[in-house]
Amino acid sequence: MTQSINESIHAVGVVGSGTMGRGIAHTLLRHGYSVLLSDASPHSLAAAAESISNALAGDVEKGRLTEAGKRQALAKLKTSAELALMVSANFIIEAVTEDFSVKAEVLRQLETLCAPEVIFTSNTSSISITRLAAVTSRSGQFCGLHFFNPVPVMKLVEVVAGIETLPETIEKASALAVSLGKTPIRVNDFPGFVSNRVLMPMINEAIYAVMEGVADPQAVDGVMKLGMNHPMGPLELADMIGLDVCLDIMKVLYEGFRDSKYRPCPLLEKMVHARRLGRKTGQGFYDYRSKADTAY
Repeated sequence: MTQSINESIHAVGVVGSGTMGRGIAHTLLRHGYSVLLSDASPHSLAAAAESISNALAGDVEKGRLTEAGKRQALAKLKTSAELALMVSANFIIEAVTEDFSVKAEVLRQLETLCAPEVIFTSNTSSISITRLAAVTSRSGQFCGLHFFNPVPVMKLVEVVAGIETLPETIEKASALAVSLGKTPIRVNDFPGFVSNRVLMPMINEAIYAVMEGVADPQAVDGVMKLGMNHPMGPLELADMIGLDVCLDIMKVLYEGFRDSKYRPCPLLEKMVHARRLGRKTGQGFYDYRSKADTAY
């Protein structure tokens, strides 16, 4: 099935050139796919193209690609701030910001550009696939394809079936993930799926522990790393994910389940309002503006 997927997909459209979009594009290119990368921000696109080029150069240094392979991969990348670029894609991965209204508008535009048989997937980490699919007229050809950060390294891909997703759509999306060296795990369409339904409440509770003075960020992370054998503490992980993304996911969980255990921690909301979003802004629970990470 993997071989047939490689042969049938001549160009993968990736919409959104942020951390996840550029990581997905890099991984696709490294495995021989042609990639059409679109973002409404020309600045973000330029930064993504530079990041992808540097990442492929890193692949050469680590022996994953030859220099010729890097050049061939870069030649397969096309970028545009115009979504019309996607008319040439025959598989779509939407990776814009974790906001239903933004994703819905992108999907409506894609619906007018892409042929009916083109599979649409969303990299959403928490929003209902059934709800997103309903924006289009191809609910059967729509599923979640949730990659994890950093995409080139993380093996898991959650493949999420909506109510009307056809089995062959799940099969094709899973085969694409396998062709990228990933392990697809099929889950059903509930808020947060499996990964964030389990992870985000832990991160949220860790933030409550800091807010309530139970311990400082380094101590909370130290307990989880040394006592629970986690490779990264929950607050370090939150900074890497982005505190704004964590808040968005907690809101989806809270609205989806209407259960107080998913209420976002007030400190998380305060930090997002202050634009202390983690690594991407230089400050979160730790300070990344110097080489030494300093906890707040």
